[in-house]
Amino acid sequence: MTVTVSRPTPSTPVDAALFRQVFRRHAAGVAVVTADAGRGAAGVTVTSLASLSAEPPLLSFGILATASAWPHLRDAGTAVVHLLGAGHTELARTFATSGIDRFGAPTRWRRLPTGEPVLEGAAAWLRVAVEHRHPAGGAHLVIARVEEVGLADHSAPLLYHDGDFHTL
Repeated sequence: MTVTVSRPTPSTPVDAALFRQVFRRHAAGVAVVTADAGRGAAGVTVTSLASLSAEPPLLSFGILATASAWPHLRDAGTAVVHLLGAGHTELARTFATSGIDRFGAPTRWRRLPTGEPVLEGAAAWLRVAVEHRHPAGGAHLVIARVEEVGLADHSAPLLYHDGDFHTL
């Protein structure tokens, strides 16, 4: 077994490719975040979703600064975070693909009474009010307060590991 060790000095950061390789070994749940800042529905697949606090209910996720959905999430006051289940691999791929109409067929979605786009059939969804957006390297960390939730029937989770989607 070969073990690669990287001990950067303060002036030499860890190699980005090695950093990505390390995190490919960490399985993560898959979510899609959608929003509409007045320019039409936008969304992106994320694997950096985390629960921060139950009281008040807060969550966080990261989004690349170069993501096409970032300007929408930057400008929107609210968003919807969709937790994906085992049957949502194609939905995750759709919202991870750049340059396509992510909300076109076969994506099924509707608007909540408050106006946010919500995907049909997600294992769960959370309507959130964005409280903070922090630049972090080439990404942004978004912290949001949960204002409403929806739960579907219980299903196995969709996971992202080693560069691909998997189910338990």
